[in-house]
Amino acid sequence: MPVKTTHVGSLPRTQDVVDFIFARERDEPFDQAAFDTCMTTAVSETVRKQVAAGIDIVSDGETSKISYATYVKDRYTGFSGDSPRNAPADLKMFPGFLKRLADEGGTPQYARPQCTGEVRPKGQGELETDIANLKAAMAEHGATRGFMNAASPGVISLFLQNAFYPTREAYLAALADAMKAEYETIVAAGLDLQLDCPDLALSRHMLFADLSDEEFLRVANMHVEALNHALQNVPQDRVRVHICWGNYEGPHCCDIAMDKVFSTLMATNSRYVLFETSNPRHAHEWAVFRDRKHEIPEDKVLVPGVVDTTTNFVEHPELVAQRITRFTDIVGADRVIAGSDCGFGTFAGFGAVDPDIAYAKLSSLAEGAQLAAQ
Repeated sequence: MPVKTTHVGSLPRTQDVVDFIFARERDEPFDQAAFDTCMTTAVSETVRKQVAAGIDIVSDGETSKISYATYVKDRYTGFSGDSPRNAPADLKMFPGFLKRLADEGGTPQYARPQCTGEVRPKGQGELETDIANLKAAMAEHGATRGFMNAASPGVISLFLQNAFYPTREAYLAALADAMKAEYETIVAAGLDLQLDCPDLALSRHMLFADLSDEEFLRVANMHVEALNHALQNVPQDRVRVHICWGNYEGPHCCDIAMDKVFSTLMATNSRYVLFETSNPRHAHEWAVFRDRKHEIPEDKVLVPGVVDTTTNFVEHPELVAQRITRFTDIVGADRVIAGSDCGFGTFAGFGAVDPDIAYAKLSSLAEGAQLAAQ
């Protein structure tokens, strides 16, 4: 049985796209018509490259967004000023490496306003433009299935911290109510919805490093409750959830184990769960899925990351196939889709992997999926 292929969502942006995005980010004047044309053209090319690489379930590459989480500041009211920066705990353990990253431009630069007022949608205009661009590109290049990313309430609360609502619970509830229309609009357009949820793992060593694992899991479960509330009108079989520990090259020695967040991940109202299994800190955790197979709901489809997104090594298709078959041996080929560890363009203008190499990795992913099917 063939193994389908996808990826986490973001892909490298061209320089003209980045220039437009940062002109908007800095409130500099720009031609809106030229901006729109640039995004339409870029999405078409991004989809063409995915199809050429052999990717079955494509995205728009998050082309028009400054980042996978902070884009909400442009589409919702209630955000202003700036949020404090907090380096992940593992990087703080190695200050020399953290300084090197900063000196080499290895940390993305973009605004992270705080929540300073009531969060409400400004309308779905920008989202509808993104949807139209993706659907047109899919029709042009023969892609039959697509997905669009959206920020989860929890990841918004991680990057755009609360300075308005009385409690974290109240902030999450407000975010869940505000994001509902975005989620429902994506699915109504015939696309799959992907919720990006690094808050369920990354935030353990980024925002909640002072908590015990058990205390953090209570917070993470609260995030899942908010997410599930926002998804109450969305069919579960159209939902993908992505969990990760941060898409950066670093020690990652403070990452909470998959074994501890496994139940939290499985509790999301999603058919598809995307997770890292290629980077050296989490490659061994395929065994968690083997050992806890009985806890995987029968309607869940596993989407392991079988190529890394922080190095310019192009994985050999044989290695990709080995990684895939570890999971098809657990739940069957009909319940596995081959994916990437994370996005290749998490932030506009920033990415560890060369753009051409990113697509070479996707090609290797597709070739490895064919080998796994054989």
